Amino acid sequence: MKAVQSSGGGVSVIDVDEPPGEGDRLLDIRSAGICASDLGYVGYGSTSILGHELGGVGADGRAYAVEAIWGCGSCPECERGAYNLCPEHTTRALGMFADGGMAEQFRVPSVSLVPLPAALDVRDASLVEPAAVAWHAVQLAGDVTDATVAVVGAGAVGLLAVAAARRQGAGDVALDARHPHQKEAGERLGARIDAGAGTYDVVVEAAGTPEGVRRCIELVAPGGTIVVLGVHTGAFELDWLPLFGKEGRLIPSLGYCRHDGGREIEAAAVMLAEQPEIPRTLITHRFPLEDAEEAFRVAGDRRSGALRVVLEP
Repeated sequence: MKAVQSSGGGVSVIDVDEPPGEGDRLLDIRSAGICASDLGYVGYGSTSILGHELGGVGADGRAYAVEAIWGCGSCPECERGAYNLCPEHTTRALGMFADGGMAEQFRVPSVSLVPLPAALDVRDASLVEPAAVAWHAVQLAGDVTDATVAVVGAGAVGLLAVAAARRQGAGDVALDARHPHQKEAGERLGARIDAGAGTYDVVVEAAGTPEGVRRCIELVAPGGTIVVLGVHTGAFELDWLPLFGKEGRLIPSLGYCRHDGGREIEAAAVMLAEQPEIPRTLITHRFPLEDAEEAFRVAGDRRSGALRVVLEP
């Protein structure tokens, strides 16, 4: 069977004897999204099979998304549902430290399967995982009902944060976006474009840059909250005095989890099912698995107008 492997700073389609993954359930993969993490793994020199944004069909004929984060199952964090904080979960990062599911088939632990709502097409199911990441970030800010929210960074996850904030009851949602296609997508998802010079109760950093964090500090209101959804892999200078002067909170956001309100990835799947405009807006390109090299080129080219590129085995 075919799979997409990271190697030599690029990707290649290879033949594998057995489906990648570890688990008791076998999925026929129907959609695999390419996100910034995949591009990063390639750049870091990973030699794993890529793919953690996955949708597929099981032997029971049901359609599923895949929860790409799972822990040991027995530590205090796992027992309270915070498996995103399990010390072992990072060793299982699909596509980097473990083989992912960008393949014709993938083996998944039963606990990581997310049954899709009937209204959500399995071809769009690769969006469920990044939607859960965005959902968790908004949850970390607390109750956002009627709050003013700004999102800095308008890649797919930033746009999903717009959708999650609106779904969770935010009042005004503004978007700081650079590119015209991002601004158009933000408007389609109900954001007010250009956060301007105002201040906001909650600011979500989805750019993954020090400049993005600095912009968030500018935008957060006194006593407000910044949730850092973007991935930062190194040290950067934080201009502390403006944040200190506002007594603002800054919270890092890692993946998604389960809590008293339920399983966040299931809430994300329901959001996508009930708001079909989200996948229609965000999935801009689809490629067959054998065209993975071109798909990754498009996903990494900001001039391409891509928001989320999906491979379809």
